[in-house]
This record gives sequence, structure tokens and C-alpha cells, in this order.
Amino acid sequence: MARWEAPEAFALFVRDRHPELLRFAYALTADRYLAEDLVQDALERTGIAWRRIHRHDDPEGYVRRIIVNRFLNRARSLRRERLVEHPPERSVEPDSSAEDAIWQALAGIPPAQRAAIVARYYLDLTEAQAALLLGCAVGTVKSNTSRALTNLRARLAPADGTAAGKREPA
Repeated sequence: MARWEAPEAFALFVRDRHPELLRFAYALTADRYLAEDLVQDALERTGIAWRRIHRHDDPEGYVRRIIVNRFLNRARSLRRERLVEHPPERSVEPDSSAEDAIWQALAGIPPAQRAAIVARYYLDLTEAQAALLLGCAVGTVKSNTSRALTNLRARLAPADGTAAGKREPA
């Protein structure tokens, strides 16, 4: 079997964009190891098709699209798995309780909604750009973003029932 040698342009792309792709995948998954796996898989697929992709002047969009698709496919396949009585213990303690609450809330919303939030607010894409990245209609991005924000507000609301950011009269 012949060994594949990466073109210099691909190697340079990986060196330059790998950290940003990892941050994007982590924002999408809230799981460091899954993010690393998704990026590695996406870069493998991109490397194989590099000569074709590089001509279209948007290799990063191609890689991000693979990451999103693989993430959503994984989420769909996990729905078929059986639940266990007791979840495994967390191996790493979060840095701060507020940040942990946000990551838990983000991890608790459906994958399509999470992908829309990450595309719109983490990547700062327009609705049209997010629709291209996610492979759906602009209306789907709008509805998923709206539902995600509603879900996040509900998950992050104080336990006493007061609206976040509002104080009760003294």
C-alpha cells in the first residue's frame, strides 16, 4: 500500500487552522475528546479530497461542514443506545460554576439547536451563512436558534423563579 503524502498547502492549512477548528468543535460538542475526534476525522476526509477542495477557495467551510455533519449523525445514532441506571462519574472538575452551568445548559439542548447556536453566536455567521454550513433552510436556522435560546433561558433561570437579570422589589 502506498503512503499518502500531504500536499504542503494542506499541511499549512492544518497548522494554521487546527486550534480554531478544535475550539469550534468543542463549542459544538462540549466534550474535548469528541471534539478532537471530530476534527481529526474531518481533516482526514479533507486531506483525501484536498486537491478538489483547495480549488474552491473554502477549505475551512468544508471542514466545518464535515464536523457539523459528523456531530449531528453521532447524536442521531446515540438516540438508539440504551440508557443506563447510573451515569459514569465526571473525571474533571469544572473551572467555575457559572461556566459549568452554561456548558451543561448548552449540552442539554438538542444537537440541531446547539449547532445553530454555535454557528450564529460562536462563529458569528449570518442566518444565510449558518444555513449553508448546517445544510438547511434559513427558516430552519431561525427556528432552531429561537428554540435554543428559549431552552437555554429556561435552563439557566434561577431556581427561585425570578427572571435572570431582574431583581425583586425590596
